[in-house]
Formats: sequence, C-alpha cells, structure tokens
Amino acid sequence: MNNTVPLVMNDPWWIVLIKVIGVVVLLLTWTIFNVWYERRLVGKMQHRLGPIMNPTWLGGLGQALGDGLKLMFKEDFAPGMVDKFLFSIAPLIAGVAAFTAWSVIPLAGEVNMFGVQTRLQVTDLPVSALVLLAAASVAVYGFVLAGWSSNSPYSLLGALRSSAQMISYEISMGLSYVAVILYSGSMSTSEIVEAQGRALPFVGAIGLNGWYFFLLLPSCVIYLISMVGETNRAPFDLPECESELVSGHLTEYTGFRYAIFFLAEYINMATVSAIATTLFFGGYHAIWPFEPLANLLGFSVDFGYWGLLWFVIKVQLLISVFVWLRGTLPRLRYDQFMDLGWKWMIPISLLWVIMISIVRGLTNAGLMSPMVMIGLLAVLGLIVVAVWFLGAEEPPEAEVESLHFDAFAGGYPVPPMPGQVLPEFADVVPSSADEASEETDPDRPRRAVVTEEER
Repeated sequence: MNNTVPLVMNDPWWIVLIKVIGVVVLLLTWTIFNVWYERRLVGKMQHRLGPIMNPTWLGGLGQALGDGLKLMFKEDFAPGMVDKFLFSIAPLIAGVAAFTAWSVIPLAGEVNMFGVQTRLQVTDLPVSALVLLAAASVAVYGFVLAGWSSNSPYSLLGALRSSAQMISYEISMGLSYVAVILYSGSMSTSEIVEAQGRALPFVGAIGLNGWYFFLLLPSCVIYLISMVGETNRAPFDLPECESELVSGHLTEYTGFRYAIFFLAEYINMATVSAIATTLFFGGYHAIWPFEPLANLLGFSVDFGYWGLLWFVIKVQLLISVFVWLRGTLPRLRYDQFMDLGWKWMIPISLLWVIMISIVRGLTNAGLMSPMVMIGLLAVLGLIVVAVWFLGAEEPPEAEVESLHFDAFAGGYPVPPMPGQVLPEFADVVPSSADEASEETDPDRPRRAVVTEEER
C-alpha cells in the first residue's frame, strides 16, 4: 500500500481548483476533437466523401465547433405537454454524471504543480472504483426523466430501453471491477494503476508489465462489451434507434438541452475508455516499445507529465474502437442484446470472479502450486464445456393447437402466432374476376391471402 491517497487528499484548495478547471477544459476540447475524429474515421471506413472533404484538419475541427455553437444559440423549444422542471433537469443530471467520474481517474503520476508536489488527479479515495461505478449509474436517471417528462410514446419507450439496458450491463461491468479489486487488493484507482506497473515475466519484456488486460483477460473483454452497451453506442444503440423510436428519449429536445445530451454521450465514451485504461491497460504507464527501451537505457518515460501523453493515446485508441464498431456492425435486435447480457456475460463473470477469489485465497494462504492451478483450470474448462453443450441443445418446440385467428380483432392488423391460421376464406386465392369486382366495388371486403410458406 503506497501513500498516493494522502498525497492527493492533502492538496491546497487552489491546486484542486486548477485540476478541476483543467479536467473540464480537457473534456470539452476532447469532445470537439472526437466529433471531428469520428466523422473522418467513419467516412474513411465507408468511403464517403462528405466528412473528409474539408481542405484542412483545422477546417474540420471548426465545423465541429460550429455545430456546438449553433446548438447553444438555437431556439430552445419545448412542447407544451412536457413537465417543464423534469424536462430541464434531465440533461443536467446526465451532464454532471459524465464529468463526475473524471474526479478520481489518474491522468498521470506524481508531478510538480506550481511548487506543490501532487499527482495529476483531482482526488483519490480508498473506494474510488466504487465512485466510478456509481457515477456511471447515476446517468440513467437523466435518460429516464427525459423520456418520462417528454410525455411522448417514443421518448418513454427509449427511456425504458435505456434503463433496462444500463441495469443489465452494469451488473456485468461491476463484476469485472470485482476481479480487478481482488487481484490488486485495493479500490483506489491510483493504487490499481501502480499495481500494474510491476514487471512480470514475458509481458514485462515487451513493456506491458502487469497490465490486467493479460492477467484478467475475461474481465477485460466483458468490460469492453459492457462499456459499449452502457454508452448506448452502435451496435447497442437501441434506446435511440431512429428506425423504431425516431430518437428515443431525445425526440422532444432541441437547442442547448439537446447539446448537453450530445456532449454527455461523447464524454461518456471517453469516460468508459479512461476507466478501461485505468483498470486494464496500465493507466498512464508507457507502452511498447518505449518502456522496454527506457528500461534498457536506465530511465523512465512515464514520470511526471509524460504519463498524460500515454494516457491520452490509450484512451483515444479505445475511442477508435467505438467508431470502428459504429461504422461496421449492424444494430442488434433487442432480444439478442438482452440475451447476451443476461445469459452469457453475467454467468461468465460470476464464474470468473469465483475462480479469481479461490486463486487469491489460496495464494494468500500459501497453498497455491502449479498442480492446484492446473486443477482449477481443468474444472473451469469442464464447466464451460458443459454450459456450452447444454446451451446448444434446443428444446423441442411445443405443439400448438391450430386455432382460427382474426388479424383485425383488436382493430389493428397483427400477424398470426405459430400454429394459428386465418379464417377459412383466407385460403382462397382470389381469381381475376374477384380482383376486378374488388376494384369496381370498394365496399366489398377484401380477402387475405396466406400461402403455405407464410404459415
């Protein structure tokens, strides 16, 4: 256990203020850059000329800045049926939650700031990992209140989807945190990063040290999937999918309030990437080939403000993954999305956490040996194989009694369920004479046609 937490907590108030302003400016500037970066990268991936036609990269950044200024000064219209107070406070909750998580994320190691020795981190707590999880959880209140206060069916459905999606994927995300906390022995974010700086065989030789990306690979993969679902990004953008819900909880928003939601989405994308960098990718520690080269020459390349450079590079690479997914993958169906979370990610996370707990317990008791490790891996492999084969067996479909079905019974046409058929006259394919009579007599009821394939 090191003394990083007391070092940060004893900062003068003006140092804390400088850090807060610096983080806010960094996030706002980074958001403008990411808007431009996403347009350019997706345009390159999909061979679209529009986003990549600006003459210079500065021109593209100016376009993103202009979009933000336009939203700030645009007429802020709200429909008459909305709840004014909740409608206005919802984007503020989402925006504040987006900034809050950055208060405990270490951007770099120990630095000298105006003669004060401190760490490049606003604050640190013994439970900083829980603060990260709590900050991500609070954002859902903004989305739910936005959908509820809008008094719109599209907005309400989008809010319900968003809440169900975040609850489902926060469980697996929290379980991935548990493995990191168990392995590092601390919930302080700065101590988790420092624990990943210890050199290990093989991976340490290539400058990756004890990154939990290698040591806790299942937790890392689960977190990376969960963070895409948590931010409502494609292919998990079901709360906002324009083909079904227009824009989900954002349907009734315009102007500055819409801009806050837009800002929160891009900040959240950077936030979950920063958390992944902190928990699994060594935080502000240097990457290959710089780290092994520096070790050979006998100096460090991630001390002081240099750590901020490595941190930003890692986060930007993870943001590139978000853009890559958006430009290549189609949107999942809602049932597929929920099945992935509840039937696969959560059970796998539970099994992995149990195994990590057993390994850490045996290690602390001095009972860990290669034979015990092989036995644990064998048991885990048998469990995975058993779950795989049990899940592969599809249960036989229950025979459904053939029932007559009226597609217009409720006043709205719906397709028949499996085993249901339309009334007897539906099997009769209209002849040309019938079609002609239907055209001449519009009051005559039309016949539904059901083929064998449709059944």
